[in-house]
Amino acid sequence: MVFVIFILAAALTVFASIKLSQYADVISSKTAMGGMMVGTLLLAGATSLPEVSTSFSAAAIGNADIAVGNMIGSNLFNLFILAGFDFLLRGRRILNRASRNNIYTALLGTLLTVLVILALWLRLDTQILGVGLDALIIAITYIVGMVVINKLPSLDPEAEAVAESEEEPDNPSASLSSKAAIFRFVIAALVILAAGTALSITGDEIAIITGIGSSFIGSFLIAAATSLPEAISVFVALRLSNVNMAVGAILGSNIFNMIILALSDPVYTSGTIISGVSGANMIIAVGVLIMSLLALFGLYRKESASTWSYALPSVIILIVYFAASYLNFTY
Repeated sequence: MVFVIFILAAALTVFASIKLSQYADVISSKTAMGGMMVGTLLLAGATSLPEVSTSFSAAAIGNADIAVGNMIGSNLFNLFILAGFDFLLRGRRILNRASRNNIYTALLGTLLTVLVILALWLRLDTQILGVGLDALIIAITYIVGMVVINKLPSLDPEAEAVAESEEEPDNPSASLSSKAAIFRFVIAALVILAAGTALSITGDEIAIITGIGSSFIGSFLIAAATSLPEAISVFVALRLSNVNMAVGAILGSNIFNMIILALSDPVYTSGTIISGVSGANMIIAVGVLIMSLLALFGLYRKESASTWSYALPSVIILIVYFAASYLNFTY
């Protein structure tokens, strides 16, 4: 029965994510927010709700490996999603077409990943007001980073207008007003939050039933399931030719996932949450760092001479994902 509930929750997540992306596309076209801002803030936050629910629930029941592994594993899977679509649609050169302002978000995500790796290495057990010092530093870096990004000059102010001036396929929700789209966006986000809670609870039970380690379950099974909203959102955004929303949703989700670590720490009552995880999480964190640097390179570089040279960073990202998966499973 637990496997049935897990599959049903995943299916519900997929449906809600499709609607979420359609509503987000309406918001980006009918409000002052462009595709990148909607993707980085609204869509990234909403699609990360399953990670919030999962990590909170896992921390509350004392399973640090699922709580932390879900967050790090989701970032790994998110970058796998971005690289996968970029490779499959290499002729469209997604990263080249995306606004270069995404570089700011990618840099912040890389910095936060470095801090997580340091936290996993140092294993600090110091707490301030019930929050681990390492998690607090990560949270402060996230907040300061977001403030700084909002104040930095645009790297290509014309990119948003160019991307959004392209002819877009029909959006079934295009006739909605901005207020109606926002209201339905919130409802879809709440559905995703509920499904994420079900995924967390059943995922922990699956780890017990199958005997597979919580680190692997958290980093891959649950991380992949809770990253379904990101995968579907990117797919729908690309179908609607909203490249900035697609890329922004992945990069924004990855930095948003980092704040989940600090929010989950006070719920975990057996010390600091990072000090309670297995060493296998370091493998995933290093994988995320390598993949983040490759994604950053893909955004930063100039036009490539050929389609295959353009696709090379994405191919390497895909290889790193499978290598990290194997190493984590055999750890």
